[in-house]
Amino acid sequence: MLITSASAEGAIRRAADQLEATIEDGRFQRRRALDHSAAMERLVHAAAVRAEQGDADALRLLYLRYAGNVYGYVCSLLHDEHEAEDVTQHIFARLPAALARYEPRMAPFSAWILRVAHNAAIDHLRTRRPVPCEDVRASCTPDYAVGRERLADLRLALAALPSAQRDVITLRFLGGLTPREVAERLGRSEDAVHGLQHRGRRRLRRELRRIEEAPEALPVAA
Repeated sequence: MLITSASAEGAIRRAADQLEATIEDGRFQRRRALDHSAAMERLVHAAAVRAEQGDADALRLLYLRYAGNVYGYVCSLLHDEHEAEDVTQHIFARLPAALARYEPRMAPFSAWILRVAHNAAIDHLRTRRPVPCEDVRASCTPDYAVGRERLADLRLALAALPSAQRDVITLRFLGGLTPREVAERLGRSEDAVHGLQHRGRRRLRRELRRIEEAPEALPVAA
């Protein structure tokens, strides 16, 4: 049931505004400490009820309050900051639907959201595929026909990437350069290189999967 009291609505908006004012660069920050006071628990519960109905301020409060905790926990499982950011964003994007399964009597919201984060991180780990360079190394095995086929697939997949991602992937995994060396070569920051590498690997996996599932729809490589 949607809570419509002006006091709850105003308190949620003020709390969200206060939290938002503390964020400096918009990046996720790992956070562990939480306010478990009775007043805060009541506010979070009210926000959870309203967020399930799509209340923007309630969703904003839950995101600002718990995203750092979720991100830190997911990062500890994935050991990849960029992938942890993606998973964290996905969790909060789907939060209104997930809240239908939240039972306040069973666990505090903080414990529940971390359990959701755990399940999402495990699901992400299960979908991970080998690093694309493994497909390149496979071309050096005695089965040269299979190796040539994989290399052709890799070339097609690389061609589908945006040029910036393709340059980073090529230099990192085919050229063997370190992120710092790639950054110097391309005139970018290391953070930018890590971001491009992460997005490029994810896009490359999708392209390789698409090629494997529908090879007849693709042009024959020269």
